[in-house]
Amino acid sequence: MPIRYLLKQLLLPPGILLLLLLLAWWFRRSRPRLAGLCFVLGFVGLWVMSLPIAVEWAARALEQEPPLAQAQWATLGQQADAIVVLGSGRERKDLTWGSDIPTGLALERMRFAARMSKASGLPILTTGGLHYDEPPSEAAIMADSLQNDFGVTVRWQEGLSRTTWENATMTAAVLQPLGIKRVVLVTQAWHMPRARWSFEQAGFTVISAPVGFVGVDNARPFKGWLPESKAVWQSGLLLNEAVGLLMYPLVYQ
Repeated sequence: MPIRYLLKQLLLPPGILLLLLLLAWWFRRSRPRLAGLCFVLGFVGLWVMSLPIAVEWAARALEQEPPLAQAQWATLGQQADAIVVLGSGRERKDLTWGSDIPTGLALERMRFAARMSKASGLPILTTGGLHYDEPPSEAAIMADSLQNDFGVTVRWQEGLSRTTWENATMTAAVLQPLGIKRVVLVTQAWHMPRARWSFEQAGFTVISAPVGFVGVDNARPFKGWLPESKAVWQSGLLLNEAVGLLMYPLVYQ
């Protein structure tokens, strides 16, 4: 797992872009033309990643599923048998709470799932395994938060998965023996195409319930052409998702 994580961080932006800048410095005397090329690629790549407008355009290409209208929430019990909330990491040993807590992205998903569960009566499954190879699992952390912060009891937890594909296949191992094959799937809008594909491959009929749309005009100053630190983080998420979306059909079919 550490090697996989290391390679992922080095080969995907911004890691690869920082390596290009390092190579530019290394070759600045021995191979100045190569150094110049590395510098231009690294600098331009980081600049583009820092632009909110670039994030907006990239997100629009990934966010293919429309939001689930509030008018549909109350009738979801007629169309599905459960709500599945995908994990999104955890904040380790948070000083305020004295324990591991869900990330901001996970909280966004949980809030939506809680509202839909209360409106429809559908039970919830949380899915997500261990980070840092230490308990509790993402699924358990989310279940605790859903109970304590949103007043919703989670019926099932899938606490072993480490990837979106494992989210789907291991959730299938929990739900499908119970006859549950229709699910409302909750995850970020930019992650939904890969998540939906994975769950459909695992044998589910999926109702998409995306949250956290990024490909929208947020009325930023200068129309998003000024660099922002948050955009770098968002660009990294979107690039990782684009790679995953391309690779999953090749790896898992």
